[in-house]
Amino acid sequence: MSTSSASPASAAPDPSAPPPAGPREWIGLAVLAFPALLLSMDVTVLYMALPTLGADLHADSTQSLWIADMYPFMLAGFLVTMGTLGDRIGRRRLLMVGAAAFSAASVLAAFAPSAELLIAARALLGVAGASVLPSTMSLISTMFRQPAQRASAFGLWMMAFSVGAVIGPVVGGLMLERFWWGSVFLLGVPVMALLLICAPVLLPEHRDSSPGRLDPLSVLLSLAAILPVVHGLKEVARDGAEPLPLAFVAAGLVVGRIFVLRQRRLADPLLDLRLFAERAFSGALVVFLLGMITLHSLTLFFTQYLQLVEGLSPVRAGLWMIPFVAGTFAGLGLAPRIARRVRPARVIAGGLLLASVGFALISRVDASSGLAPLVIGSTVVTLGFGPLMVLGTNMIVGSAPPERAGAAASVSETGAELGSALGVAVLGSVGTAVYRGQLADADALDTVPHETADAAREGLAAVRGAAGGLPDGSAAEALLGAARDAFATGLGTVALISAVLLAALAGLTMALLRHVRPIGAPEE
Repeated sequence: MSTSSASPASAAPDPSAPPPAGPREWIGLAVLAFPALLLSMDVTVLYMALPTLGADLHADSTQSLWIADMYPFMLAGFLVTMGTLGDRIGRRRLLMVGAAAFSAASVLAAFAPSAELLIAARALLGVAGASVLPSTMSLISTMFRQPAQRASAFGLWMMAFSVGAVIGPVVGGLMLERFWWGSVFLLGVPVMALLLICAPVLLPEHRDSSPGRLDPLSVLLSLAAILPVVHGLKEVARDGAEPLPLAFVAAGLVVGRIFVLRQRRLADPLLDLRLFAERAFSGALVVFLLGMITLHSLTLFFTQYLQLVEGLSPVRAGLWMIPFVAGTFAGLGLAPRIARRVRPARVIAGGLLLASVGFALISRVDASSGLAPLVIGSTVVTLGFGPLMVLGTNMIVGSAPPERAGAAASVSETGAELGSALGVAVLGSVGTAVYRGQLADADALDTVPHETADAAREGLAAVRGAAGGLPDGSAAEALLGAARDAFATGLGTVALISAVLLAALAGLTMALLRHVRPIGAPEE
C-alpha cells in the first residue's frame, strides 16, 4: 500500500520562529504593569496635594514649582543612561534596584520636614523611575518574542500607563480627604514591594553578553543635553519665549550635538547610534514624538477646562475623563489586531486622521456648548492615537537587537517626554496667547481695577481668585464669563492647529513607515 505525502496544512511549524509566551510571561506582564501605572500617576498625583504641602512646609512659589517639576524633570534626564545601563548590568537587576530606591525615596518624600528635602526626594524618585520605566519595556521585549504577542503586551502595558496619568489627580484628591499630604507618596511602597517579591520568580534576566565600558563623560553629556532642553521648554510654557529659557534650549541642543559626535567615536557608546539607521526605529520615533505634542496639549487643556470653565471638583473631573480613557483603551486594544492584516503605517495613519477629526470637533467648543463636544471629540482623539502609541512603541523597541532593547525603550520614553514638553511649551503658549488677546478685547476688563485685570491676563485660574475679591458681583461674573470665553477660544485654536498637524503627520507616516509589513508577516 502506497503512502501519501504530508499535506501542506499539516506541515510542522517553523523551528526558527520564536516560541510563544506562556502563562508565566502574561502574569509577569501584570507585575510590570503596576509600576507603569504608578510611575505615570506620580507625575500627576501631586497636583491636588501641592497647595496643602506647600502651606505645611512653608514653600515659596519657586519651591512649589520645583516640587511639582523635579520628578518628571529627572525622569526625562536619566532615561537614556538607565536604559543603556540595564542592557549592561541586567534589566531585571536594574528594575529591582530602581524599585527599592523608589520605595525608599517615597518614604523620604512622605515624611519630608522641609521643602528642600522634599525637592531632593522628588529628584531621587525621578532617577529611580528612570531606572524602572525602560527596564519594564525592555523586559516585555524579552518576554514576548513573537511580534503579535509583543504588540498586544505593549498595548496592555500602555493601558496601565495611561490610566495612571488620568487617575493621579483623582487619587490625590481622595487621599487628601482622608489622610495627610504625605500619603500620596506612600502609594508607591506596596506596589514596588510586590515587584521586588515577584520579579525573581516571574521575570527573566537579560543583559548584553559583551556590554563594554560605561563612559562617564557620555552620561554627563546626555544629562547636559536633555535637562536644559526640558527645563527651557517648561519655562517657555510658563513664562513665554523669554531669552533665558530659549538659551537653555539652545545650550541643550549644542551639548546634544557634542554627545552625538562622541558616541560616533566611542567603541562602546552610551547610545548606539546604529539604532537610528533602522528605518522602522527612526521613522516611528519621529512620528511618535510629533504626535505626542498634540496629545499632551489636549490633556493639559482638557483637565483645565473641566475644572476652571465647568467648575468641576477633581473627583467629578476625573469621572468625566472616563470616556477619554475608554477611547485610549479601545485604540490600544484594536490596533495590534488590525495590524496583523494591515500594514502598521496604514493603521497609524488612519488613526491619526481619526484623531484629526476629533480635534476638529473640539475646535467647535465654546463656553456655552457644554461638555458633550469636548468629551466626544477627545474620545475620538484618544481612540485615534491608540495605534500610534502601541504600534509605534512596538516598532521602536521591537526593531532593536535584543541586547539593545533597553536603550531603544529609553529613547522611546525620552521622545514621549520631549513631545510632552514641546506640546505644553508650543501649543500651550499658543493657547495662552489667544486667551490673552481675546481677553484684552473684552469690555469686562474696563470695569475692574488694574490689578484685577492684570491677574486675569495671567490665566483662568488667577481670574477665579481675582474675581472673588470684587465687591460688585455683576462685574465679577462678567469678568469670569469673558475669561471662560477666552479660554474656550484658546482651546479651539489649539485644537484646530492640532487637527492640521495630525493630518500632515498621517502623510508623513505613510512616507516613513510604509515598508513595515503587518505584524507577524514574513519578510519579503
